[in-house]
Amino acid sequence: MFEKVLIANRGEIAIRVARTLREMGIGSVAVYSEIDRDAPHVREADEAFLIGPALPAESYLNIAKIIATAKEAGAEGIHPGYGFLAENAEMARACAEAGITWIGPPPEAIEAMGSKTRAREIMAEAGVPIVPGSTEVAPDLEAARGQADEAGYPVACKAAGGGGGKGFRVAMTPDDLQEAFEGSAREGEKFFGDSRVYIERYLEDPRHVEVQVLADSHGNVIHLGERDCSIQRRHQKVIEEAPGPHVDEEMRARIGKIATDAAAAVGYRGAGTIEGMQVGEEYFFLEMNTRVQVEHCVTEMISGLDIVREQILVAAGEPLSVSQDEVDLRGWSIECRINAENAAKKFAPAPGPIGPSYREPSGPGVRVDSGVEGGSEVTPMYDPMVAKLIVWDVDREKATRRMLRALDEYDSGGLTTLIPFHKAILRTEQWAKGETCRDLMEDRDWLKSTAPEAVAAPEPSEEGAEIVSRDYKVEVGGKLFDVKVIGEAVAGPAAPAAGAGRKPPKRERKGGGGAAASSEALPAPLQGTILKVAVSEGAEVSEGDLICVIEAMKMENEITAHRSGKVTALNVAEGAAISSGDTIAIIE
Repeated sequence: MFEKVLIANRGEIAIRVARTLREMGIGSVAVYSEIDRDAPHVREADEAFLIGPALPAESYLNIAKIIATAKEAGAEGIHPGYGFLAENAEMARACAEAGITWIGPPPEAIEAMGSKTRAREIMAEAGVPIVPGSTEVAPDLEAARGQADEAGYPVACKAAGGGGGKGFRVAMTPDDLQEAFEGSAREGEKFFGDSRVYIERYLEDPRHVEVQVLADSHGNVIHLGERDCSIQRRHQKVIEEAPGPHVDEEMRARIGKIATDAAAAVGYRGAGTIEGMQVGEEYFFLEMNTRVQVEHCVTEMISGLDIVREQILVAAGEPLSVSQDEVDLRGWSIECRINAENAAKKFAPAPGPIGPSYREPSGPGVRVDSGVEGGSEVTPMYDPMVAKLIVWDVDREKATRRMLRALDEYDSGGLTTLIPFHKAILRTEQWAKGETCRDLMEDRDWLKSTAPEAVAAPEPSEEGAEIVSRDYKVEVGGKLFDVKVIGEAVAGPAAPAAGAGRKPPKRERKGGGGAAASSEALPAPLQGTILKVAVSEGAEVSEGDLICVIEAMKMENEITAHRSGKVTALNVAEGAAISSGDTIAIIE
């Protein structure tokens, strides 16, 4: 068994791996970028090493630096977590060349399943049902048009090396194909260094059902049942549950065999996930994720197994701790991703500081995998997920009630998160019926109803005194009441005597500052980098037309015109940084 393992990741997954290592008596080594010096994952490990600047390419994606750090620390293994280098065959090979154990599948399996087209080809040869479409990449737009015509619209343009919703664009009609194809290629190059794209049929309202598999080097391949991950925004998951609400025992056995056959077909080793689409009783192979999944926690809750521990055992050459016959799935588990996003603003990233009031829920059947604490700051450099809230109970209805209780307990410390969205959607009839909720996820009016309660700006009174609103707790007759008091601000007891009897100065009320406060100005709703500018100064635009794309927290955010008119000023350029509130354009 290992004596020391380096965790090549950050945030909650780094902490989660470190905890298992500690339980196994294995030393842990954290790595961190300059911006993560004070991050909780750094303190959680036994040792920590700086690996570079905030930019992932120069730190968490720097293979040479991570290998050198592992050698310096004397680590015998590297656990990649998820994201970053977790599905990078080059990283797996670099570990082998350095004499370090890669706690993940063989590079050949990563390559076979990392290429979505190759994976589809392997599965088709193995008799596994795949979504109709091509098993080859489209070298250009014309080839993509041919693949799309053969698959039948609507189609999905998918990055060959993609995953996690990145490099996934939908073309409902032939007129949409060019934009979808180019967007998919751009995201594939940006996030995976692979701009190749292939086309498959887009299933409009399937359930996203995946199967957790484990395989060792002794010929054992098992599955731990399925997870339903149908609640998604921008093809990225936000709520997951296990088991699937529309999977019976017969289907579980059937898709479990599909998953284990798929893993065996590529000589898989470690933890992996076979993702698929469920349409009624049909199940289509989608792709394989050759790593531990973000949502592995719900499977752990119903199976009682530590999936990360199984990964480490397998990497050390030991057999799996259980056989298929010994897998016992009990109860129901739900996971809500606590992302720093505002669902009411089309899930716009909302980075920022976390205040000292931050408090995570607890109690029976509640688990929180978190990478933050009071005083932390969520930066736009990395993924917007700050924590995962997971609950377990005996059935789906009780698990939902427990999740709602836990969400009510969660204090995000002033950070804007998806907590209001989670509360709203878990109270809907659609959720109760186990529907995909896609109608709600695309309903702007419904999403706006999930906005955090706004705090009104102070208003001056007629005499110029500031009107403020304050909340108090008042005890009356032994019972505690919440009371809101609205009125003129009162000077504190420390105010100098010279100010007595003098009216407080009238406060100047400011909007967004400068041109951004006018109705013609289009302000940036978030901080990030300008990825694409779709118009030029002097152009005539209609309300809803694309103006630019801002990349923030690993997501592309399309900024559209808030009114029709002429672009009389354009203040952005591709590759430039932009702050929240900055004026993007003036449209008159």
